[in-house]
Amino acid sequence: MSLTTLALILLVPVLVWRVYKRLQSQMTRQRSIVSRHYTGLLVFGALLVVPLTELFDRPFSLAALAAGALAGIALGSYGLRRTRFEDTPEGYYFTPPARMSILIAMLLVARVIYLGIEIYLNQGSSQPNPRFSDSPVTMFCVGLCAAYFATFSAALVRWRQRKRKEVENV
Repeated sequence: MSLTTLALILLVPVLVWRVYKRLQSQMTRQRSIVSRHYTGLLVFGALLVVPLTELFDRPFSLAALAAGALAGIALGSYGLRRTRFEDTPEGYYFTPPARMSILIAMLLVARVIYLGIEIYLNQGSSQPNPRFSDSPVTMFCVGLCAAYFATFSAALVRWRQRKRKEVENV
């Protein structure tokens, strides 16, 4: 076993743990900032649309992306029902369902790490490195994660628009 392989074996759990801790700290009570919600909607929407340009010649991967997106929208809708929204004198706050959000994000992180390991193992072989869009499993994970967080961002934008109308009507 080479030194780089040993380093990889040791560093992957540390990487997973750090990403998990970072996500855990982000899935707490948060101030609602409209620009962040629009940014989330734009980024996660693009994460769904960009792979479409490559997937028209691979219908199985395209179907996996669509299935992941549908599952993400369903889970996002369920997660919104479990989200706590607060209108306080200090501002607007929301608390997302931490476990479900972390689980969905870590699913995508785990798939990206798997692809990284696969690319590492292909070094020196005649096999081409896998592209991100080659695997239907990866496309399902991308669709699930992107649609979940895009649904969440869109709902937060709508919530803030409703609150603005309530303030204007008073």
